[in-house]
Amino acid sequence: MKQRVITAAVALLLFVPFVYMGGMPLQAVAALLTGIGVYELFKMRQLALLSPVGICSLAAALLLVLPKDNWFPFLPAAVDNTILFYLPILCLLTIPVFSKNAFNFDDMAFPVLTALYVGMGFQNFVLAREDGLTTLIYALFVVWSTDIGAYFFGMKFGKNKLAPAISPNKSIEGSVGGIISAVVVAFIFLLVYPGLYSLPVMLVLTVVFSIVGQLGDLVQSAYKRHYGVKDSGNILPGHGGILDRFDSLLFVFPVMHLMGLF
Repeated sequence: MKQRVITAAVALLLFVPFVYMGGMPLQAVAALLTGIGVYELFKMRQLALLSPVGICSLAAALLLVLPKDNWFPFLPAAVDNTILFYLPILCLLTIPVFSKNAFNFDDMAFPVLTALYVGMGFQNFVLAREDGLTTLIYALFVVWSTDIGAYFFGMKFGKNKLAPAISPNKSIEGSVGGIISAVVVAFIFLLVYPGLYSLPVMLVLTVVFSIVGQLGDLVQSAYKRHYGVKDSGNILPGHGGILDRFDSLLFVFPVMHLMGLF
């Protein structure tokens, strides 16, 4: 626990200034986190990131995350991040030709989904900050309070397993406690910084985001169980890898965007 607290404190000290600054500094950090996330998934599957497949997947993810107007202003106005993302995917599609189907169409699902999963998550992280600091903080508070509430409620009241085949330590009681914690924290936050919608609507959306965040956590747990690893990485002592810390947010940010919050 002591190591987890120290790591979290150091990570926050490094992370918060970039969140506050926003703009290209934060986008660069998001790109770095994206690269680490892609690397972690490739490592789980025992694939080399420094390979034609890995480079294409990494490039596709980064081209989703880095806003075209800031990082590629020399490109025509009609070009957007979606078409830029597709260019490395086109390169991936040619690999079966040159590998004589040693790497086939089915094999491409992993690098493409990796780029989409990590790239879209961090793209919307960047978009949320561009909308405003309070939007990003609201999302962070919802996810963090869900995690903390689920942990303590689960420790105290947990009896019924939430998803025993995927994450045996999680309980239904902990999940509900996480939602309650998120709503309480969001209520206080929204009293000071009102959201886009009315308070009752924002609290309903908070419930949705809390559930989505927990689902994102379970999805990452399912991947790790499938590949037989405890953590996605070891870059954060006591916490695991980048995907272990951002798994909930990678689901929450795109859904927030879908709900029109930014």
